[in-house]
Amino acid sequence: QVQLVESGGGLVQAGGSLRLSCAASGGVFNVYGMGWFRQPPGKEREFVGSISWTGGAYYADSVKGRFTISRDNVKSTVYLQMNSLKPDDTAVYYCARARRGAPERSSTEYVFWGQGTQVTVSS
Repeated sequence: QVQLVESGGGLVQAGGSLRLSCAASGGVFNVYGMGWFRQPPGKEREFVGSISWTGGAYYADSVKGRFTISRDNVKSTVYLQMNSLKPDDTAVYYCARARRGAPERSSTEYVFWGQGTQVTVSS
């Protein structure tokens, strides 16, 4: 069974940076797209960004230019580097593994999900 474990969340001031990690185990990693989603307090889960099996990354407009997704297929880990954080970035962040190698935007295209890690940005 595939397991995804996020880490790296925490409390940071506005303008600061955090790097989230998502370690995968229990299955093949390097042929699947990976995604990051987030759920702000009281809101629905939303797409943050995704990365294809070849490393091509795509982002939501709200984070473009501030967040960067990367992957290390040797370590079976995907990263989300978050810079210039804003209070609106406060959310639980989830990583997920897609059905295919493409970088999907829809959560319905993801099969396996992590438990999430809290990111809180103070003003």
